[in-house]
Amino acid sequence: MYNANSGKINSLLDSAHKIVSPDTYDCKLCDLTYGVFKENEKWSRFRKNLLDTNPNLQLEFLHKDEFAKQYWSKWLPKYKFPIVLSMSDVVQDYNDGFGTNSGLDIFLSTAVLNDQETIDQLITAIEMRLK
Repeated sequence: MYNANSGKINSLLDSAHKIVSPDTYDCKLCDLTYGVFKENEKWSRFRKNLLDTNPNLQLEFLHKDEFAKQYWSKWLPKYKFPIVLSMSDVVQDYNDGFGTNSGLDIFLSTAVLNDQETIDQLITAIEMRLK
């Protein structure tokens, strides 16, 4: 989950922030995977290759407002963003009737994401975690 909200206006504001004050930009995941105007090509190739080599893997990229809307529950932990979560296949379709999904686990924490300085480091961290 990105530490940014969805929408064109938010996207424009984020792009401006990256240009004007990149050192204070709040989303390391956005910073690494997207340039000012488009997705990082190395990241795009990595995602495509990951899906090609892992046909059962599903990737979903959400902004924090989209995540809150889709996974809202008063029992859901208060995650710090950016974060990468994983969902167990066993509980993916689980719904207890209260909007909770207990199958969300931290795949890469905010601290780990914020430690990545390059797209290569991020890709390596993901590959190591997938092993």
